[in-house]
Amino acid sequence: MSSLEPNSVVKSIEALSVTEVYEMHEVFVKYYNNADFETFVSDIYKKQHVLLITDRETNRIVGFSTLAVFDLEYKGKKAYGIFSGDTILEKKYWGSRRWQFTWAMFFLRIKLKNPLTPFFWLLISKGYKTYLLLANNFVNYYPRIDHEDSDLANLVDAYCNKLYPEYYNQEDKILDFGNQYQNLKDGVAEIIDDLKTTQPKIHFFEEKNPEWRRGTELPCVGLMEIPALINFIKKVIREKTAKSKQPAFSEDMQSQ
Repeated sequence: MSSLEPNSVVKSIEALSVTEVYEMHEVFVKYYNNADFETFVSDIYKKQHVLLITDRETNRIVGFSTLAVFDLEYKGKKAYGIFSGDTILEKKYWGSRRWQFTWAMFFLRIKLKNPLTPFFWLLISKGYKTYLLLANNFVNYYPRIDHEDSDLANLVDAYCNKLYPEYYNQEDKILDFGNQYQNLKDGVAEIIDDLKTTQPKIHFFEEKNPEWRRGTELPCVGLMEIPALINFIKKVIREKTAKSKQPAFSEDMQSQ
Protein backbone atom coordinates (compact mmCIF):
# COMPACT_ATOMS: atom_id res chain seq x y z
CA MET A 1 0.00 0.00 0.00
CA SER A 2 1.10 3.55 -0.68
CA SER A 3 2.61 5.33 2.33
CA LEU A 4 0.55 8.40 1.50
CA GLU A 5 -3.20 8.83 1.39
CA PRO A 6 -4.36 9.64 -2.15
CA ASN A 7 -6.00 12.90 -3.12
CA SER A 8 -9.66 13.05 -4.14
CA VAL A 9 -11.96 15.53 -5.84
CA VAL A 10 -15.42 15.61 -7.42
CA LYS A 11 -15.60 17.43 -10.76
CA SER A 12 -18.05 17.75 -13.61
CA ILE A 13 -17.75 15.34 -16.51
CA GLU A 14 -17.42 18.30 -18.90
CA ALA A 15 -14.31 19.42 -17.00
CA LEU A 16 -12.45 16.16 -17.63
CA SER A 17 -9.41 16.45 -19.87
CA VAL A 18 -8.63 13.92 -22.59
CA THR A 19 -5.63 12.78 -20.56
CA GLU A 20 -7.81 12.15 -17.51
CA VAL A 21 -10.27 10.06 -19.54
CA TYR A 22 -7.42 7.91 -20.86
CA GLU A 23 -5.99 7.49 -17.36
CA MET A 24 -9.41 6.45 -16.04
CA HIS A 25 -9.69 3.83 -18.78
CA GLU A 26 -6.19 2.53 -18.01
CA VAL A 27 -7.28 1.88 -14.43
CA PHE A 28 -10.55 0.30 -15.54
CA VAL A 29 -9.01 -2.24 -17.92
CA LYS A 30 -6.73 -3.53 -15.17
CA TYR A 31 -9.74 -5.03 -13.40
CA TYR A 32 -12.47 -5.54 -16.01
CA ASN A 33 -12.85 -7.66 -19.14
CA ASN A 34 -14.74 -6.37 -22.22
CA ALA A 35 -13.76 -2.78 -21.34
CA ASP A 36 -13.30 -1.24 -24.79
CA PHE A 37 -12.54 2.47 -24.86
CA GLU A 38 -15.51 3.52 -27.00
CA THR A 39 -18.09 1.94 -24.68
CA PHE A 40 -16.27 3.27 -21.65
CA VAL A 41 -16.33 6.86 -22.93
CA SER A 42 -19.96 6.60 -24.03
CA ASP A 43 -20.98 5.51 -20.54
CA ILE A 44 -18.95 8.23 -18.80
CA TYR A 45 -20.64 11.04 -20.72
CA LYS A 46 -24.08 9.83 -19.66
CA LYS A 47 -23.15 10.98 -16.13
CA GLN A 48 -22.75 14.51 -14.73
CA HIS A 49 -19.97 14.15 -12.15
CA VAL A 50 -16.94 12.00 -11.42
CA LEU A 51 -15.07 11.42 -8.17
CA LEU A 52 -11.37 11.15 -9.03
CA ILE A 53 -8.74 9.54 -6.83
CA THR A 54 -5.15 10.52 -7.60
CA ASP A 55 -1.79 9.44 -6.23
CA ARG A 56 -0.45 12.21 -4.00
CA GLU A 57 3.11 11.93 -5.33
CA THR A 58 2.55 11.43 -9.07
CA ASN A 59 -0.93 12.95 -9.49
CA ARG A 60 -1.83 9.90 -11.61
CA ILE A 61 -5.48 8.79 -11.49
CA VAL A 62 -5.73 5.57 -9.47
CA GLY A 63 -9.49 5.32 -9.06
CA PHE A 64 -12.82 6.93 -9.85
CA SER A 65 -16.58 6.73 -9.53
CA THR A 66 -18.98 8.29 -12.03
CA LEU A 67 -22.15 9.90 -10.69
CA ALA A 68 -25.50 10.93 -12.17
CA VAL A 69 -28.16 12.98 -10.35
CA PHE A 70 -31.81 12.74 -11.39
CA ASP A 71 -35.41 13.06 -10.13
CA LEU A 72 -37.40 10.13 -8.78
CA GLU A 73 -40.82 9.43 -7.31
CA TYR A 74 -41.08 7.74 -3.92
CA LYS A 75 -44.42 6.90 -2.29
CA GLY A 76 -46.12 9.24 -4.74
CA LYS A 77 -43.91 12.21 -3.89
CA LYS A 78 -40.89 13.86 -5.49
CA ALA A 79 -37.53 12.42 -4.56
CA TYR A 80 -34.09 12.50 -6.07
CA GLY A 81 -31.14 10.17 -6.29
CA ILE A 82 -27.51 9.83 -7.20
CA PHE A 83 -26.69 6.90 -9.42
CA SER A 84 -23.19 5.44 -9.16
CA GLY A 85 -21.83 4.17 -12.45
CA ASP A 86 -18.37 2.70 -13.03
CA THR A 87 -16.43 2.58 -9.77
CA ILE A 88 -12.89 1.26 -9.38
CA LEU A 89 -9.88 1.79 -7.13
CA GLU A 90 -6.45 0.28 -7.70
CA LYS A 91 -5.71 -2.52 -5.23
CA LYS A 92 -2.71 -0.65 -3.84
CA TYR A 93 -5.12 1.90 -2.31
CA TRP A 94 -7.88 -0.41 -1.05
CA GLY A 95 -7.06 0.41 2.58
CA SER A 96 -7.67 4.12 2.04
CA ARG A 97 -10.96 5.68 3.07
CA ARG A 98 -10.23 8.98 1.33
CA TRP A 99 -12.60 8.40 -1.58
CA GLN A 100 -15.39 7.34 0.77
CA PHE A 101 -14.97 10.56 2.77
CA THR A 102 -15.14 12.68 -0.41
CA TRP A 103 -18.12 10.68 -1.67
CA ALA A 104 -20.01 11.21 1.59
CA MET A 105 -19.23 14.95 1.66
CA PHE A 106 -20.54 15.30 -1.91
CA PHE A 107 -23.77 13.51 -0.97
CA LEU A 108 -24.14 15.56 2.22
CA ARG A 109 -23.83 18.87 0.35
CA ILE A 110 -26.61 17.86 -2.04
CA LYS A 111 -28.83 16.59 0.77
CA LEU A 112 -28.42 19.81 2.78
CA LYS A 113 -29.68 21.85 -0.18
CA ASN A 114 -32.95 19.86 -0.12
CA PRO A 115 -33.25 18.55 3.45
CA LEU A 116 -36.96 17.68 3.30
CA THR A 117 -36.88 15.80 -0.01
CA PRO A 118 -36.14 12.04 0.14
CA PHE A 119 -32.72 11.36 -1.31
CA PHE A 120 -31.37 7.98 -2.41
CA TRP A 121 -28.12 6.38 -3.46
CA LEU A 122 -28.75 4.18 -6.49
CA LEU A 123 -26.16 1.63 -7.47
CA ILE A 124 -25.71 -1.55 -9.44
CA SER A 125 -23.19 -4.04 -8.14
CA LYS A 126 -21.38 -6.78 -10.02
CA GLY A 127 -19.04 -7.35 -7.05
CA TYR A 128 -19.62 -7.76 -3.34
CA LYS A 129 -17.36 -4.89 -2.24
CA THR A 130 -19.71 -2.24 -3.61
CA TYR A 131 -22.68 -4.00 -2.05
CA LEU A 132 -20.97 -4.06 1.36
CA LEU A 133 -20.38 -0.32 1.20
CA LEU A 134 -24.17 0.01 1.13
CA ALA A 135 -25.03 -2.80 3.54
CA ASN A 136 -22.46 -1.85 6.18
CA ASN A 137 -23.21 1.88 6.30
CA PHE A 138 -26.93 2.40 5.62
CA VAL A 139 -29.88 1.94 7.97
CA ASN A 140 -32.56 1.76 5.26
CA TYR A 141 -31.51 -0.03 2.08
CA TYR A 142 -32.50 -2.73 -0.38
CA PRO A 143 -31.88 -5.61 -0.85
CA ARG A 144 -30.90 -6.72 2.63
CA ILE A 145 -30.53 -10.03 4.38
CA ASP A 146 -32.84 -9.36 7.34
CA HIS A 147 -35.70 -7.26 6.00
CA GLU A 148 -37.83 -6.84 2.86
CA ASP A 149 -38.84 -3.23 2.13
CA SER A 150 -41.49 -3.20 -0.61
CA ASP A 151 -41.26 0.58 -1.12
CA LEU A 152 -37.52 0.43 -1.75
CA ALA A 153 -37.99 -2.66 -3.92
CA ASN A 154 -40.46 -0.68 -6.04
CA LEU A 155 -37.93 2.14 -6.30
CA VAL A 156 -35.35 -0.31 -7.64
CA ASP A 157 -37.88 -1.43 -10.27
CA ALA A 158 -38.59 2.17 -11.22
CA TYR A 159 -35.02 3.30 -11.79
CA CYS A 160 -33.95 0.08 -13.53
CA ASN A 161 -36.94 0.27 -15.89
CA LYS A 162 -36.07 3.91 -16.53
CA LEU A 163 -32.35 3.44 -17.17
CA TYR A 164 -32.07 -0.13 -18.50
CA PRO A 165 -35.55 -1.39 -19.52
CA GLU A 166 -34.27 -3.91 -22.06
CA TYR A 167 -31.84 -5.52 -19.61
CA TYR A 168 -33.84 -5.65 -16.39
CA ASN A 169 -35.29 -8.92 -15.10
CA GLN A 170 -37.89 -7.57 -12.68
CA GLU A 171 -38.81 -10.98 -11.29
CA ASP A 172 -35.25 -11.76 -10.18
CA LYS A 173 -34.33 -8.07 -9.80
CA ILE A 174 -31.14 -8.51 -11.80
CA LEU A 175 -29.65 -6.53 -14.68
CA ASP A 176 -28.27 -8.84 -17.35
CA PHE A 177 -26.36 -7.06 -20.11
CA GLY A 178 -25.26 -10.26 -21.85
CA ASN A 179 -22.09 -12.29 -22.03
CA GLN A 180 -20.06 -9.51 -23.66
CA TYR A 181 -20.70 -7.06 -20.84
CA GLN A 182 -17.92 -5.84 -18.58
CA ASN A 183 -17.09 -8.29 -15.84
CA LEU A 184 -14.46 -8.50 -13.13
CA LYS A 185 -11.23 -10.24 -14.04
CA ASP A 186 -10.38 -13.49 -12.26
CA GLY A 187 -9.06 -12.92 -8.77
CA VAL A 188 -10.66 -9.49 -8.31
CA ALA A 189 -13.12 -9.49 -5.39
CA GLU A 190 -13.43 -13.28 -5.61
CA ILE A 191 -15.97 -14.89 -3.28
CA ILE A 192 -14.30 -17.89 -1.66
CA ASP A 193 -16.06 -20.43 0.56
CA ASP A 194 -14.52 -18.95 3.71
CA LEU A 195 -16.05 -15.55 2.95
CA LYS A 196 -19.48 -17.06 2.43
CA THR A 197 -19.20 -18.95 5.72
CA THR A 198 -18.00 -16.03 7.85
CA GLN A 199 -19.69 -13.09 6.10
CA PRO A 200 -23.49 -13.55 5.80
CA LYS A 201 -23.92 -10.39 3.72
CA ILE A 202 -21.44 -11.64 1.12
CA HIS A 203 -23.26 -14.97 0.99
CA PHE A 204 -26.52 -13.06 0.57
CA PHE A 205 -25.05 -11.00 -2.27
CA GLU A 206 -24.10 -14.15 -4.17
CA GLU A 207 -27.53 -15.68 -3.57
CA LYS A 208 -29.16 -12.57 -5.05
CA ASN A 209 -26.66 -12.29 -7.91
CA PRO A 210 -25.38 -15.84 -8.56
CA GLU A 211 -23.94 -15.02 -12.01
CA TRP A 212 -21.93 -11.96 -10.94
CA ARG A 213 -18.76 -13.46 -12.42
CA ARG A 214 -20.04 -12.90 -15.94
CA GLY A 215 -21.09 -9.33 -15.15
CA THR A 216 -24.73 -9.48 -14.06
CA GLU A 217 -25.55 -6.52 -11.82
CA LEU A 218 -27.49 -6.46 -8.55
CA PRO A 219 -29.45 -3.18 -8.44
CA CYS A 220 -29.59 -1.60 -4.99
CA VAL A 221 -30.85 1.51 -3.27
CA GLY A 222 -30.12 3.23 0.04
CA LEU A 223 -31.96 6.07 1.76
CA MET A 224 -29.61 8.99 2.38
CA GLU A 225 -30.27 10.60 5.77
CA ILE A 226 -28.28 13.51 7.23
CA PRO A 227 -27.51 11.85 10.62
CA ALA A 228 -26.29 8.68 8.88
CA LEU A 229 -24.08 10.67 6.51
CA ILE A 230 -22.56 12.67 9.35
CA ASN A 231 -21.95 9.50 11.37
CA PHE A 232 -20.27 7.89 8.38
CA ILE A 233 -17.99 10.91 7.90
CA LYS A 234 -17.08 10.85 11.61
CA LYS A 235 -16.36 7.13 11.34
CA VAL A 236 -13.95 7.66 8.44
CA ILE A 237 -12.19 10.49 10.31
CA ARG A 238 -11.81 8.33 13.44
CA GLU A 239 -10.35 5.46 11.44
CA LYS A 240 -7.94 7.78 9.66
CA THR A 241 -6.83 9.34 12.96
CA ALA A 242 -6.30 5.95 14.56
CA LYS A 243 -4.31 4.78 11.56
CA SER A 244 -2.06 7.84 11.65
CA LYS A 245 -1.17 7.07 15.29
CA GLN A 246 0.00 3.55 14.52
CA PRO A 247 3.81 3.01 14.61
CA ALA A 248 5.69 2.88 11.33
CA PHE A 249 6.24 -0.59 9.84
CA SER A 250 10.03 -0.85 10.21
CA GLU A 251 12.48 -3.57 9.18
CA ASP A 252 12.76 -4.57 12.86
CA MET A 253 9.02 -5.12 13.01
CA GLN A 254 9.11 -7.20 9.83
CA SER A 255 11.57 -9.61 11.40
CA GLN A 256 9.40 -10.30 14.46
